[in-house]
Amino acid sequence: MVLLIPQVTNLLLQFLDSFGFLILAAIGLAVIFGMMGVINLAHGEFITVGAYGTALSYNAGVPLPVAMAIGVAVTTVFGLILEFTIIRRLYGRLLDSMVATWGISLIIIQGLRVIFGSSLPSIGTPLGSIQYAGYSYSSYRLLLAGVSLLLLAVLYWMFTKTKFGTHARATIQNEEMSRALGVNTNRMYLLTFGIGSALAGLTGALYAPTMTIVPGMGSTFLVEAFVTVVVGGTSVLIGTTGAGLVLGAINAIFSNLFGTFAGRMALLLTTILVIRLLPQGITGFIESLKRVS
Repeated sequence: MVLLIPQVTNLLLQFLDSFGFLILAAIGLAVIFGMMGVINLAHGEFITVGAYGTALSYNAGVPLPVAMAIGVAVTTVFGLILEFTIIRRLYGRLLDSMVATWGISLIIIQGLRVIFGSSLPSIGTPLGSIQYAGYSYSSYRLLLAGVSLLLLAVLYWMFTKTKFGTHARATIQNEEMSRALGVNTNRMYLLTFGIGSALAGLTGALYAPTMTIVPGMGSTFLVEAFVTVVVGGTSVLIGTTGAGLVLGAINAIFSNLFGTFAGRMALLLTTILVIRLLPQGITGFIESLKRVS
């Protein structure tokens, strides 16, 4: 029994790590897709911009928390400019938005490579590690899991308890009626896209100390983000949280038993099964349970 305690602890810590990564990787994409119906294929590159803003600021001598704030701010401004100049012309044009954002992603990757080279100096993971039964685990990665939970709580409050959230949800459900009732729908779209961009930038800023900063690092996040959004469905909060719990558990179990590659394959197979059995994802499944009850 005592011998099982380290194994169970490893599994729990790996679950928290996977859950935090999936939530942070997907939440910005979930806001933009769930609230605006735009599939942002440049989401990984938005995360990269946040990481680059953080790394460049930190290497210039700025304290890490301030550097992270700068990374988030840079990504937010970048997202707002893109929404105002390009994205707002693509609402309701799903395929066009996919092609446009894919092109934006290529431009960002090559632009970063031309300007800053193939990589940036690494930051290094802060906070040290915790020790247990002869094992060690990064304290910072546990912090990231806590940040993901806090972020979900903040978004729940923002979109359900504030005037902005009411206007944003009304705009998504019926844009013409919302405009007739005095809601500035263009501003709602701009702010919502800005929030999604800020969340992507926050993810890049938070994971910058744990990764090698290269132009193509966004691909590390993009697959997991789309898998989480597909499994979760259209609900930004319920769907993303449920998908994070389910996929985090699957990834932790398979990675712990068979390795990282097996964990990623298990995520992809789970997504295929969900698409086949639950086309509306966890959100649709929960809604169907509510209708039955």
